[in-house]
Parts: sequence; C-alpha cells; structure tokens
Amino acid sequence: MTRTLRAAIALAGTAALSLGVVATSGALPQSAAKAQEVKIGLLLPESKTTRYEKFDRPYIEAKIQELAPGAHVDYYNAAESPTTQQQQVNTALAKGDKVLILDAVDAKSIQSSVEKAHAAGVKVVAYDRLAQGPVDSYVSYDNREVGRLQGKALLDALGSKAGSGEIVMHNGSPTDPNAGEFKAGAHSVLDGKVKIGKEYDTPNWDPNNANQQMSGAISALGKDKIVGVYSANDGLAAGISTALKAAGMNVPLTGQDAQLDAIQRILIGTQTITIQKPYKPEADIAATMAVDFAEGKSLPADLVPVTKTSGSGQKVPSNLLKPVVVNKGNIKDTVVKDGMYTVQEICTPTYAAACKQAGLT
Repeated sequence: MTRTLRAAIALAGTAALSLGVVATSGALPQSAAKAQEVKIGLLLPESKTTRYEKFDRPYIEAKIQELAPGAHVDYYNAAESPTTQQQQVNTALAKGDKVLILDAVDAKSIQSSVEKAHAAGVKVVAYDRLAQGPVDSYVSYDNREVGRLQGKALLDALGSKAGSGEIVMHNGSPTDPNAGEFKAGAHSVLDGKVKIGKEYDTPNWDPNNANQQMSGAISALGKDKIVGVYSANDGLAAGISTALKAAGMNVPLTGQDAQLDAIQRILIGTQTITIQKPYKPEADIAATMAVDFAEGKSLPADLVPVTKTSGSGQKVPSNLLKPVVVNKGNIKDTVVKDGMYTVQEICTPTYAAACKQAGLT
C-alpha cells in the first residue's frame, strides 16, 4: 500500500470518528490505531543557532504529521548541554517513544544513550550530526564538501592577496563531528595556498568565543597582516565580523547555514559567502526515516544510498545532501527561491540600498 493511500485512509478514519462513526465492536479503525502507535522523540541540540526552532523543528513535525496523521512527537532542546540531552533521551524512552530523531550536542558522550535506546528496541535516526553508537540511519549534508566550498570561496575572494598575508581560521565545536569534516574540507583547499596565522576550534559554536578569538588574532598578528577569515558557520561569523568592525577591518569572511543576518551581511559586504543547506529536504528525509521505523519497515535503498562510518566504528545507512554556495549575486535564486526568507524579511530599511544594488528590489 502506498504512503499516500495510507495517509488518505488515516484521514478518512479520523473524519469518521469526528462524526461519531465507529465500528460495532467499539474498536478504533485500523488506520487510526496505527497512527496512534507512531511515537517519536525529536531531540535538537540548541537554540542559539536560529535554524533549529525556525526551520528544523517545524519542518520535521509537519512531515511526520503528513506521513502519519495523529502521530505523537515529543520535542526536546538540550540548550547545548550534553548532560541535559542524555537526560532527555531517558525521558523519551520512559515516555515510550519508539524512534528518536537525534541531533547530538556531543556525538561521543551521547553514545551510552544511543546504546540504551538500541537495547530497548528503539530506533535512532541521527540528524545532521552522526552520533556514536548503534545508530540506525543518518541524514545530513556532505560536510567535507561544505568545507571545500568555503575554502574555495575564500581563495576566490582573496585572489592575488592569497599569498601576501595570513588568514585566521575559526572552526566549530570540537564535540561536533561535522566541525571536523568542515575543517578537513577547508584545509584540503587552503593548505599550501595561504598562510594560516591563527586557527581556533570554537567551543559550543559560541559567537562570543569567536569574537574573542578574532580580537586576539588581530592583536597577535596585526590587522595589516590579516587578508581573510575562514568561519565555519554564520553564528561564528557574526562574532568575527563585530571584532573586524571594531578594528576597522573588512576582509573576506565565510560562513554557513544561510542565517538571515548573514544574508544581510553579504549584501553590505561584511561577509563574503554562506553555505545554504536547505533544511526542508533534510527534515523531510529524517521524518520519513522515523515514520518508516515507527511503522516497522526497513528503509528503502533510495532513502539511504550511502554508508557513513561513525566515530565509534558503526557503518550507518545514510543520506548526504549537496550544499549550495550563497553570494551577493544569487540570493534571489537560493534562499528566496527556496522559501527560507522573503525579500521583505531581508530588505529592511537598513539594507534597502544594498538590496536595490543587488537586484532584490
């Protein structure tokens, strides 16, 4: 039976119940009973990055309800705390959630929780970050490609200046396995092409930490020596750009996540590019995996076309999507076209002139 047909039957069953139409035995229609069995825990890592509450959570919850009307989703946000997330996994298991969609704060420390879920027969879908332990499936973007795209964009922006000064690298949190892949991808492009004056891993992806790191780099290297900055994401770029502005500097700066403030910085020239990883395709795939697992199905091959090896050595069926570079010239054809932001959201009065120059208005 196709998923569309199942959804239609479930909706029909719900409508019948609302009209007081029930089987003579008093039992719920089979489709409604099946929907009630879909109990999924959604565990996201933090809210400092705007994507999780604005995009990931609503997209995932909406897709689950589309595929399994009446499904129950328990939502948790760990607020950057690995300990809190471990406790939230325990709560989800105690509530009887049959599948966990897990975006790990700390991919290593969450392993014991993943093992606990596995022992209880609960499936774990690793979302965006590949947790260690017996994860059942994984969806993310090609994170090394993200780093390669960032590195190439930085080199392109530097042009002939690439060999005349130094760059500063701000990588992500050392507890995030994606950060290591971004870093490796960037180094694969930058090494041998530029001199790296300072390089930092940035705990918790904290913009304040990035701001302090950048200020320290400027003091140590001298502002005239710094020709560009690699930033692993837009949150870090926000802190970095503040430090650059305070020092009277404006040099090429990368980012990732296509946050609204990053798009606006790109328009006025204080950030060079960001990487868009459209959230809806990733969220839809995670929701589909979770519903399939909740309904006792195996995942079809086209849903998990590749295999990734986790930090703990597990071979995990995976789906890795392709990232996109966003620059001043393609904002309309990327984040606007994909529905992330409207022109009105981007082009507030502060950015009206830059938007007109970029052809957005």
